[in-house]
Parts: sequence; C-alpha cells; structure tokens
Amino acid sequence: MATVNFSVPEPIKAAFDKTFAGENKSAVLTQLMQQAVDERERAARRARAIEKLLALRTKVKPIRSSSIRRVRRSGRP
Repeated sequence: MATVNFSVPEPIKAAFDKTFAGENKSAVLTQLMQQAVDERERAARRARAIEKLLALRTKVKPIRSSSIRRVRRSGRP
C-alpha cells in the first residue's frame, strides 16, 4: 500500500473527523478517492460521447420539424 501525505484546512479535517468518528479513516479516504477517480473517468467518457455526437451531427442532413411531427403522428394510435 502507498502512503499519501497532503494538507487540508483545519475546519475540513475537524468536520471529517466528526463525521467519520469511529470509522477507519484510511478506508473512508480510499473510498472517497476512488469515487473521485470514477467521477473524473465518467466525465471524460461523457465529453468524448458529446464530441462524437457533435461530429456526427455535422455529417447528417437536417430534418424539418414538419417531417418529424408527421412521423410521430403516424406511429401513434
């Protein structure tokens, strides 16, 4: 296992200690760090998906609103 050493503002440390009193703080920090990594990876995947959609949009011919409405109506009972 690696050791991580960093500084945080005292009010944050006090709130953390109070909130997670009686828990394994190393395990809590590990979980929080993993959540941060996961969220950053999800954000990167979302950004790549958006870029692909925007690139695809430049290649697709626009469809008129009236055509979309007609197709929607035809599929409804």
